[in-house]
Amino acid sequence: MTVWGMQVLADAPKSFIRLNDAEKHFGAVRALDRVDFKVERGECVGLVGHNGAGKSTLMHMLVGTLPLDRGQMTVGDAIEDSYSVSRAKKLGIRCVFQELSLCPNLSVAENTRINHPSLRGFGWRRRASALVAAKLDEIFPDHTIDASDIVSDLSIGRRQMVEVARAFTVTDSPLNLVILDEPTSSLDAHTAGQLLSFVRRFVESGGSCILISHVLGEVLQNADRIVVMRDGKVVAADSADRFDRDRLVAAMGGAEHRERAGAETRLDDRPVGALRVKARPARQSDGVELLAHAGEIIGLAGLAGHGQTDLLLSIYKAASRRKAGVEVNAPVALVAGDRQSDGIFPQWSIAENIGIRSLSRLRNGLLISPKREAELAQLWQKKIGIRTPDLNNNILSLSGGNQQKALFARALGSDADIILMDDPMRGVDIGTKLEVYDLIRQEAQKGRTFVWYTTETEELDNCHHVYVFKNGRIVADLRRDELTEEKIIQSSFVEAG
Repeated sequence: MTVWGMQVLADAPKSFIRLNDAEKHFGAVRALDRVDFKVERGECVGLVGHNGAGKSTLMHMLVGTLPLDRGQMTVGDAIEDSYSVSRAKKLGIRCVFQELSLCPNLSVAENTRINHPSLRGFGWRRRASALVAAKLDEIFPDHTIDASDIVSDLSIGRRQMVEVARAFTVTDSPLNLVILDEPTSSLDAHTAGQLLSFVRRFVESGGSCILISHVLGEVLQNADRIVVMRDGKVVAADSADRFDRDRLVAAMGGAEHRERAGAETRLDDRPVGALRVKARPARQSDGVELLAHAGEIIGLAGLAGHGQTDLLLSIYKAASRRKAGVEVNAPVALVAGDRQSDGIFPQWSIAENIGIRSLSRLRNGLLISPKREAELAQLWQKKIGIRTPDLNNNILSLSGGNQQKALFARALGSDADIILMDDPMRGVDIGTKLEVYDLIRQEAQKGRTFVWYTTETEELDNCHHVYVFKNGRIVADLRRDELTEEKIIQSSFVEAG
C-alpha cells in the first residue's frame, strides 16, 4: 500500500521509529537523560515541556543532526548503528524546526528544489513551482504566496507556511514522519486551524507526525498520544484523552492558577496617565486611530500580515524621527517576534544582547563597564528565568525560547516607557508566558505603555482594549468588556471601507 508517497507493508512493525535509553551531553549539561520515545505509524505524538526540557535535542536526534551519546535507535525493525541526516531523509523523516531554515535570498521554488535533488534538468523551476504551489493550496487554501516570491520579502508567518508546505512535498523520496516544532507560532488562529486540520488528514491517511507546541490546546485537540519532558527526561506519556490542561501543566512542572482571574483583577485598577502614542496605519486616512496612554496595555489583533507589524515599526521609527500619522512622546523599545532576523546579535554574548538597549547606563567613562553589564544581565536572568550556566556564553547557545526571554530582558531592562511587542511569545513555554504576563502587568501598573501584537487570542485577555486589523486598516476597537474570540474573528473578516 502507498500512502502520501510512502510504502507501508501490511506486516510492518507498528512503531515507525523508537529511541531507547537515549542520552545526550553538552559538556556538563545533560540534555537528554535515558529517554525512551517512540512514534507509531499513523500517529500524531504531541511533545510538550518548558524551554530547555530537551524537546529540540530529541528532534535533532531523530533527523540525524545530533548523534546519540548512549542508547539505541530503531526504525521499523532495523537498528540504526550509523544514523545521519542522509539516512533520515532516505527513511522519509523530515522536520520543520522552530528556527526556520529557508534561504532568504532564494525564491520559494528554489527553496523547494533544495529538498528535492530529483528536480533537475530543463524545466526544474516550473516543476518545483507547481509542487510547492499545489501543497500550499492544499494546506492553506487562501495563502496568496507565489512560488516566485523571494523568501526575504515574505512575512515570518508566510515563511512559516512555506517551510511547512515544503516539508510535506513528495517527489521520489518517501514521506513517513514529519516533525513540526512550533509550526503555528507565527500563524493567526485561522491559518493555524488550516494547518492542524491538514495534519489530522495526513495522520489519518497513514503518516506519522510529532507536534511540538507551547499552545497546549493545539496538542490536546490534535495529538493521539502526548509525551511530557522536563529537565531532559520523559516524565509522562499517555493517550491524549487521558490528559487535560491542568494535568499537562502539572506534569511540566508549572502552575497556571494566575492566568485569567489574576490578569483581570490587576487590570481593573490600573493608573492611566498621559497619552504616549497616537498612530494611524499608513493605509488609513480616516476612521479609528490607535491611542495608547501611560499604564495601558494595548492589543493588536486580526489575521496575520494585515498591518499590525507595519504599525509597530512606524511607532518605533517615529520615536527617533518625525513620521506622518504617528506621534510618540517617550522612549521606545521593541521586542521582535522574528528573533533571528530582527532580534538577536548572533556574534555576541547573552549579557551583551541584553545590555545593548541600555548602553548609556552601562558606561564607565567612554567605555562600557563589564561589571554593570553583568549586573543588569544577572538581574533579568533571575526575573525572567533565562536558563544558562554562563551569561558570557554566545546567545546562540540558548534554546529559541530562552533567546526570546533575552529580548524581553533587553526591553524591560531599558529606560523605555513604551514597549512594542511584535507577536513576542513565539516558542516560549507556558510557564514563562505566565511570568512575562505578570511582568507586563506589573510594569503597566508603574506607568509603562505596552502595544502588543499577538496571534494568540487568549493573550489579548491581558490587554485593556484591542484594535483589530484588516487589509492594513483598523476596523474595530474593542473594549475589555466586549472582548471575545468570536468578536475578534468577526471583525477580522469584515470588509474595510
